[in-house]
Amino acid sequence: MATKDLKYTRNIGIAAHIDAGKTTTTERILYYTGISHRIGEVHDGAATMDHMAQEQERGITITSAATKTKWFWKGEEYPMNIIDTPGHVDFTVEVNRSLRVLDGLVFLFSAVDGVEPQSETNWRLADGYRVPRIAFVNKMDRAGADFFAVVKDMKAKLGSNAIPLQVPIGAEDKFQGVVDIVTNQAIIWNEHDQGMTFNVVPIPADLIDVVEETRAQLIEEVATYDEALMEKFFEDPNSITVDELQAAIREAVMDMKMTPVMCGSAFKNKGVQACLDAVCAYLPSPLDVEAIKGTNPNTDAEESRKPDAAAPFSALAFKIVTDKYVGRLIFTRVYSGRLDAGSYILNTRSGKKERVSRLFQMHANKQNPVEFVEAGDIVALVGVSEIRTGDTLCALDHPIVLESMAFPEPVISLAIEPKTQKDMDKMGMALNKLADEDPTFKVKYDENTAQTVISGMGELHLEILVDRMKREYGVECNQGAPQVNYKEALTQSFTHREKLKKQSGGSGLYADMEFTLGPADEEFLESDDFKSGKKKLQFEWAIVGGAIDKNYIKPITDGFNAMMNNGILAGYNIESMKVRVTDGGMHSVDSKPIAFELCAKEGFREAAPKCKPIIQEPIMKLEVVTPEEYVGPVIGDLNRRRGLPKGQEARMGGAVAIQAEVPLSEMFGYVTHLRTITSGRASSTMEFSHYQEAPAGIAKDVIEKAKGLVKA
Repeated sequence: MATKDLKYTRNIGIAAHIDAGKTTTTERILYYTGISHRIGEVHDGAATMDHMAQEQERGITITSAATKTKWFWKGEEYPMNIIDTPGHVDFTVEVNRSLRVLDGLVFLFSAVDGVEPQSETNWRLADGYRVPRIAFVNKMDRAGADFFAVVKDMKAKLGSNAIPLQVPIGAEDKFQGVVDIVTNQAIIWNEHDQGMTFNVVPIPADLIDVVEETRAQLIEEVATYDEALMEKFFEDPNSITVDELQAAIREAVMDMKMTPVMCGSAFKNKGVQACLDAVCAYLPSPLDVEAIKGTNPNTDAEESRKPDAAAPFSALAFKIVTDKYVGRLIFTRVYSGRLDAGSYILNTRSGKKERVSRLFQMHANKQNPVEFVEAGDIVALVGVSEIRTGDTLCALDHPIVLESMAFPEPVISLAIEPKTQKDMDKMGMALNKLADEDPTFKVKYDENTAQTVISGMGELHLEILVDRMKREYGVECNQGAPQVNYKEALTQSFTHREKLKKQSGGSGLYADMEFTLGPADEEFLESDDFKSGKKKLQFEWAIVGGAIDKNYIKPITDGFNAMMNNGILAGYNIESMKVRVTDGGMHSVDSKPIAFELCAKEGFREAAPKCKPIIQEPIMKLEVVTPEEYVGPVIGDLNRRRGLPKGQEARMGGAVAIQAEVPLSEMFGYVTHLRTITSGRASSTMEFSHYQEAPAGIAKDVIEKAKGLVKA
């Protein structure tokens, strides 16, 4: 029975650039599916899925919210787990971890703005996780809306095979409905019941040619999945049934060869139900997705788990939230098997057995208790204490390790200090809980300055976290100016011999090793281990004849790995490096693991300055959308900020989009300045791009500042 039900289940996310209407669309879905009895609006701060105070005040989504609902299509009930994700670049981690556990995606675009920068980022993430998707062009009621221009934009910027399934009837304030290409019906939504019902009307005469052309294009695209369709199309286009066309579209979508594009206006209650029908028709169920692959931690053999309630239990913890009433909520995607409340599971990272006391089906920030969960479910576990984001949870007698998640390193830091002793006592707990929830939020104590330093993905990210500390945990703190997270890198190789000898009677320490230290090879930097963050040190063991026992490899690598966290120039992280151990010596009594670890650390201190170390600064990818008359001032300002213009393109409504790469250190307060030089008419989006060598003057300032802090 569970397997039969599973073919109707849909685990979907809603993603887009900021302000494309994700949360507004989700609110309509909750209303039309009967979960909500009134529509909550983002601009009123009443959206169900934006439940945090900061979200309601700012009108943006900060944290992904999950809910469960159902939709009836063709007489069948389709259970849906829906995750509404943020659009702001500072919270990309929420999209990243949601995509890891979803089977399908509804991708929103603004009919006025087309493909925007964060759309591209999220689209690439979805490509990386191979998540099939359908597109919904929202805001068709807005001035400047152009459905076919957005479709063209998707093809050009995303490399997507975007194929319309609808043709809009009217646009801007005259947008009434759509012509459904699949059913060949024109649909007009009724406004008196908030779009709950619609009327089927004849296809408007001025759209007949466009509809025929769009339908022919659709059939041509999906014909490779059903050759009979093409034959029917040439013989008698009217003989093609709706079921045949939908089956072929579904195959193409699941094969990632096509993105169906629909349109509507979520705010005006038009088009959302048709989008829900498309989710049922074209996006995969857990049964359509390949069996999840993992590794047996005991044998290192590859194993797989089918989405079957009878298979051994396996799940991935993808998000952690601290609830003031319930405690730690572990958001989990169940890939196989069944889990009952009160039963035990194995955390393969820690190797520990943990008891799951309760299971909850989430609805935004509300918890509905359930007795058990099965393959295909997305739920929250309570009672487990040592689980982290990305951990695999499985049956005690069938261990498996699923692929974890990689998260970007923070690029911006802030020093904070509690205002009172009472705040100091609470701050440590608050920071630990926030860092537990967010893998891109890091906390460390700087012994040189006696300050707590928090790091994150952007100014807004840190601003929200400091605000949460105050509201949720009652911690008042002073904060310094934002600081850039620089990195250090080695640019040349150097061979060094280090000998550690501490022998003064009794047990001593002895280690002797020769090694070459330098930058990592290109192949290592391209490897999955490096890109996923599993390994930063490229280590080669070139000892011949047993000059050093192989048992000392781990303490040696531990020593070098530890030194990568504090570079030689200014104490910043070293992103990657290579160590090749070629010779050495041991003592029969005094050689021990700690000796070789200390020898590696001291050897690094001696060799690293001779490897021509450099300071690297984070470079941001910036896009500014501005009216044409302000292009000159915007580019001039970017040049003064050491920006490198990368291109310009015309945008809808006579605007110009300027792309550039700019050092993060030059971008503090940029949004306010941009408003000033463009009379408030330009907007910008910025995301991390890469690290590159900082100019000599900048590097000198960074190093001197670090040394000055040490002296202080």
